[in-house]
Amino acid sequence: MIAIGCDHGGYDLKCEIIKYLQKKGLEYTDFGCNGESVDYPIYAKKVGQAILDGEGEKGILICGTGIGMSIAANKVKGIRAAVWENEFSTEMTRAHNNANVLCMGARVIDTEKAIKLTDIFLDTEFMGDKHLTRINMIADIENK
Repeated sequence: MIAIGCDHGGYDLKCEIIKYLQKKGLEYTDFGCNGESVDYPIYAKKVGQAILDGEGEKGILICGTGIGMSIAANKVKGIRAAVWENEFSTEMTRAHNNANVLCMGARVIDTEKAIKLTDIFLDTEFMGDKHLTRINMIADIENK
């Protein structure tokens, strides 16, 4: 299951991503917002917590740039969120960093690009091996 959330700046793009997830038959939970003016950290926390609680395997967060969502989501212990604007970074961040939250900026990329990045994010597997050692090192930093 995919946990998805946005602020008002990402609402329209979130709706397009949800349509795409539905078309692909993928399960998701929409944690908001519904287009009203909101504070993005609320939704970053909701999606991050859903992943930690096992309600979602991966998350998608959308705001104007993706940056605020990424910063806020990364404050949730165990979340590895990143902003992606290109295919290579998306693939490598999943494969090498085991990112569990995709953050996108609705004012930075268009719907076509967002869907392409969503596919890469959902389809790319974590490589493990030496990368797992690095993920564990990150967790050690987080736990101190």
